[in-house]
Amino acid sequence: MEGNKKQKQMLATLVGCNYAGTPHELRGCINDVLAMRDTLVARFGFAPADITVLTDDRVDAGVVIPTGANIKRALSDMVSRAAPGDVLFFHYSGHGTLVPRRHGHGQYDEAIVPTDFNLITDVDFRQLVDRVPEGATFTMVSDSCHSGGLIDQEKEQIGPSSSGGGGDGLAAARGRRRFLPYAAVVGHLSGASGVDASHHVADHLLALFGADASAKFHFHQRHDAPAPRRPDGGILLSGCQTDETSEDVAADDDAAEGGKACGAFSSAVQAVLAAAVSNRELVRRAREVLAEQGFEQHPCLYCSDANADAPFLGHQEEKLKPAATMPAL
Repeated sequence: MEGNKKQKQMLATLVGCNYAGTPHELRGCINDVLAMRDTLVARFGFAPADITVLTDDRVDAGVVIPTGANIKRALSDMVSRAAPGDVLFFHYSGHGTLVPRRHGHGQYDEAIVPTDFNLITDVDFRQLVDRVPEGATFTMVSDSCHSGGLIDQEKEQIGPSSSGGGGDGLAAARGRRRFLPYAAVVGHLSGASGVDASHHVADHLLALFGADASAKFHFHQRHDAPAPRRPDGGILLSGCQTDETSEDVAADDDAAEGGKACGAFSSAVQAVLAAAVSNRELVRRAREVLAEQGFEQHPCLYCSDANADAPFLGHQEEKLKPAATMPAL
């Protein structure tokens, strides 16, 4: 019966890491996810109770800090709740890094950097997307450096090989880079792990976090050419290409959203979402906004062909709620 038809769930996990008080401090990451939370509720109809927010601005009792284990647990719980047709959303603002493969001969993989440096890699996101029920979508916005390709083996729609280029190495920094060099990650971990800094980061992570370390480091991962994959529900909108950095914008920068520190990509996304757009159009327009503002980073899109032209978070123009005020750039 129509009256018993299950309503589509809209679930979100938002993570902002500012790393306050550390040498790696950023300023706009928490602002990014708080702005996105407001947009999800006001414009896309998400229920506040279905949005999980993890930030590192407080250590009060009951506040969930965005450690590697906590982020993966929140994402796993969200996927476990999902049913066919549901909309799942993950926004991450914070540092990213590149991890060299043990035997990759100059090859690297992408990872995000939680507050405890327990890296979450492209393999972890691939395993997460593989659990998403058929017919549901998992949209990931990552405003971090080297974020292109963060869902392993997801099809590139807009990127270094499908957009006419535009990325030829690390982007010139206008603000703070949301990037931690591999050496800095290993140096930070080695002091706590007791493992010599000459060892691969996997040795440090396994010594410190055991079963909570990335799945990438728990088994021998083959890196041969991947077998063709069937289209899935994974949708990655990355703040930059794999070989680029994403910028953290200071509050006094002309590009700062509403005069607050923010991520350049997150702010561009907010501007583009003034109207309903497809995933492809959102990335294209975000590229235009960043270019106009003088940022040398190129957002990318990885997903199936069908999801590339689907509306962002599944919303058509008539279903969007009008915004009282739109963010100014």
